[in-house]
Amino acid sequence: MQFAFWAVLFAAVLPLLWAAVAKSGGGYDNHAPRAYLDKLSGWRQRAQWAQLNAWEALTPFAAGVIIATLQRVPAERIDAAALIFVLARLGHGFCYIADKAALRSLLWMLGFGSVVYLFMLAAHLL
Repeated sequence: MQFAFWAVLFAAVLPLLWAAVAKSGGGYDNHAPRAYLDKLSGWRQRAQWAQLNAWEALTPFAAGVIIATLQRVPAERIDAAALIFVLARLGHGFCYIADKAALRSLLWMLGFGSVVYLFMLAAHLL
């Protein structure tokens, strides 16, 4: 199986990692998880926001990988874009938690740019 497909799985697991970070430290209430998460502050709150953003990024990335594959884009090009995406998204989450807003935004743009690249490859514009 090509790397990009594994990258989609990684991108699907990444929000769960950020959720675990947000819920760490004790006091988590599984009877009212949303209420608990809404009350977070500091780095735990930013981890929750990283989780939400990671879920938002997953769909266009997965669609880009699938569409590029269906359009018979060479696997090496899809894999390269997928690698950039997962590294950018991993860095994005760490920067979110560490409150490095400018770098976080740059990494978001890099990740989204790799999704746009996948669609452009699929459209045979590159």
